[in-house]
Amino acid sequence: IELKQQEEMLQFTEFTSETALQIGMKLIEKAKEANYSITIDITRCGHQLFHYAFEGTSPDNDAWIIRKNRVVNRFHSSSLYVGTKLKLEKKSIEEKYHISSMEYCPYGGAFPIIIKNVGVIGTISSSGIRQITEHNLIVEVIKEFLEK
Repeated sequence: IELKQQEEMLQFTEFTSETALQIGMKLIEKAKEANYSITIDITRCGHQLFHYAFEGTSPDNDAWIIRKNRVVNRFHSSSLYVGTKLKLEKKSIEEKYHISSMEYCPYGGAFPIIIKNVGVIGTISSSGIRQITEHNLIVEVIKEFLEK
């Protein structure tokens, strides 16, 4: 599945507060260009390093981010990958894993921060637009950052 390949390709050698700031600002810039009203969050090891909410978003977007981040932190895959897998198996997150969809939302928009040879240490997430669009925006920004 292509989603899994993205995770294998998009890995960092380090992830600092400065990394979070640069990625966060790039996400804001691209969201503005596309006229997206989203909330953006970057969290490393439970420490929120970056958070920005565009006009038109609400605390509900923060709640969605928290629930999507739980999916990434539990399964060490993007929330879109987990959601896609469940859809293909025609199962809800409750049926397959016996966890609450009130706490875990397997919808696109949360991507793992992966350190090479270490693993998942956090999340880069957004909420407010279509899940596939959120996922692709984050992937695009990580890719551009890593190619620098």
